[in-house]
Amino acid sequence: MTVSGLVSHVHWVEYFWFQVTYLGEDDHGPWTADDPDREFRIALDTPIADLLDAYDRQSERYRALVAAHGLDTFSAGVRARTGQPCTLRWIMLHLVEEIARHNGHLDILRELADGVRGD
Repeated sequence: MTVSGLVSHVHWVEYFWFQVTYLGEDDHGPWTADDPDREFRIALDTPIADLLDAYDRQSERYRALVAAHGLDTFSAGVRARTGQPCTLRWIMLHLVEEIARHNGHLDILRELADGVRGD
C-alpha cells in the first residue's frame, strides 16, 4: 500500500461510480480480470503531483455533475452486486464511506513514516 496507489485507487473508484454506474458509460478503468486491483500498481510510475492534479480535475467535473442532478435521481447503469440502478444519494454516501476508509489508510502510512500518533 502506497500513498500514490491510494490516490489512484480513489480516482478510479470515483470514476467507476460516477461515469460507469451513474452515467452508464462503458468501463475503461485500468483493472482486468487477472488484475482487479491494477489501479494501485500503475500509480507507482506516476509522480504524486500528477496523480493529485488529475484527481483535482476529475473532482471538479464530479462536483458539477452532482450539482446538476437531484440526489434521488437514479443511475443509468446498475450496481454489479444487485443488477439494479441506485440513486445519486446512494453513490455519494458510498463514496464518503469509501474515501473515509482510505483516508484512514493514509493516516496509518503517515504514522509509519513520522511516528506521530493522534489522540
